[in-house]
Amino acid sequence: MSDYTVAELENIANKLRLHVIEMTYAANSGHPGGSMSAADMMSALYFSFLKHDPKNPQWEDRDRFVLSKGHVAPVLYAALAESGYFPVEDLISLRKIGSKLQGHPVRGKVPGVEMSTGSLGQGLSMACGIAMAGKMDGKNYKTVCMLGDGEMQEGQNWEAAMFARQNGLNNLIAIVDRNRLQITGDTEAAVGLEPLPEKWKACGWNVIIIDGHNMRQILEALERASRSSNVRPSVIIMKTIKGKGVSFMENNAGFHGRACTAEEYPKAVAELKELIQ
Repeated sequence: MSDYTVAELENIANKLRLHVIEMTYAANSGHPGGSMSAADMMSALYFSFLKHDPKNPQWEDRDRFVLSKGHVAPVLYAALAESGYFPVEDLISLRKIGSKLQGHPVRGKVPGVEMSTGSLGQGLSMACGIAMAGKMDGKNYKTVCMLGDGEMQEGQNWEAAMFARQNGLNNLIAIVDRNRLQITGDTEAAVGLEPLPEKWKACGWNVIIIDGHNMRQILEALERASRSSNVRPSVIIMKTIKGKGVSFMENNAGFHGRACTAEEYPKAVAELKELIQ
């Protein structure tokens, strides 16, 4: 899966965004804003970086991905479907009664979902456990955990960060989607996170800061993080735009947890289709 070009990965990211808009509109609910800010990284992960097999989701030597900010399940489902874990046609069933595609990821319901998440602040602790198990079992798989910046306000993350360094989990990569908006608005107006890189460094992590919409930077950061030669885990802080790809959704906290209206929907679809080659 690593043979995709940068242009192809960018194209896939915009397909994921289009799926997000279609899914949440059909459900008339969901979390499109943070899904769209994470789409470039999700494309890089599932179509270039992660070692995984859609035909064998429980492959013992697969890399593990934990979506700590579980409310952006739409972009995870889109990446899994486009990867071949289940039919793309199933995406439209998001949040419907009887659908396996719940509003937050549920392990055991959807192939490829490693952990049930959505109670924010817990994903990194889960990822630490998975990474430590890999060390204990002598496995060389990587564990990747994506966090929202709003959930970084919760103390459990920092306990997990200290634990990871203490136990030399250099097989663990954290990714912070730093779009600077949460459901109430600006993260810094709620509980300020800055200086965020220095906080991670103080916990003993390798810190990599990138533009989360620059595919080359994303791929280079993932490769650099995976090659950590010391006992430190690595964190990629990606500066992103909430609602990326649709002009009226970008940097708009109102789209944290609501779908497009009937009037907005065709405009969003048209803008994203313009980006897809």
